[in-house]
Amino acid sequence: MIKLRNLTYQKLKEKFRIKSPWDLIIIFVLNILITIPIFIIAHHNLISLDWTYHIDRIILFILILVIIQFLLRALRRVTLISVILYFIMLIFGSLSGKYGFESIFEDYRSMIYTMNDDPYPQDIIISKLLPFPNKSKILSAVEYQNPKIRDFAIMAINKHFKHVKGYYENWTIIQSFAIFKEINSRWNYVSDPKGHDYIAKATESVKYLSGDCDDHSIFMAACIKSIGGTMRLIHTKGHIYPELLIGTIKDLEHINYTIKKVLFPMESKGKPINYHIDERGNIWLNLDYTAKYPGGPFMNEEILGALTLD
Repeated sequence: MIKLRNLTYQKLKEKFRIKSPWDLIIIFVLNILITIPIFIIAHHNLISLDWTYHIDRIILFILILVIIQFLLRALRRVTLISVILYFIMLIFGSLSGKYGFESIFEDYRSMIYTMNDDPYPQDIIISKLLPFPNKSKILSAVEYQNPKIRDFAIMAINKHFKHVKGYYENWTIIQSFAIFKEINSRWNYVSDPKGHDYIAKATESVKYLSGDCDDHSIFMAACIKSIGGTMRLIHTKGHIYPELLIGTIKDLEHINYTIKKVLFPMESKGKPINYHIDERGNIWLNLDYTAKYPGGPFMNEEILGALTLD
């Protein structure tokens, strides 16, 4: 009985054994496929050492590659089974809309781009900011539930970036960028009456897309809030501008790539993405009327107050 079992085991082992050099080739390909998502996870969660040319990340990738290669070589007898299981997981992830082949490709592409093209952060310490001027008037002017504001937002979304494929996890942000593009391409700056700080409601601005910086900020915030985006207004000396919440630092890689390579390649060419990081690690992107692309240069970097529109 024992001999029969050993014979059966030997036959099965021989049947699934992959001859050289194909076993080494499959192991290396499998190694690359496993290393990339593990490296992306490690890259997102480990502190960057800010070494020149991101050498710390290069060393991290090589280290993971060597470890995985060693483990796979040690398990070379079950290489075929490992390959099949891995591809089944990726196929299932692709079919179910979860983490699959396309997700690996997009994550890796965005990560590599951001490693070569870092955006520029500015920190804000919320607890040290001053009270926001005209807070109650501004809050009542952000009429994001008004049908006219919603209609304008839907028009902008149907006009810009409607046919962009993928990026489903960031679709609300891409739709917010469509609203940004429509407003900033048409906005006409008009000063307040001399000696008076006139605050226009969003339903006033939607008629002519004209006004000063606070009118623009209120209108931008109202439109983006009407489609589910999270906005806040930043007060600087003599100026107010809107910012859009895009997530945390790990979400920035996708957004950075999407802006510079997919949605605003000409407007942002050779220019950095500017954003603020709040005390909770949230990333807020500049949407000022002076910006030609989301994350354009700050008109004034001195921060006096911030008003989050929950």
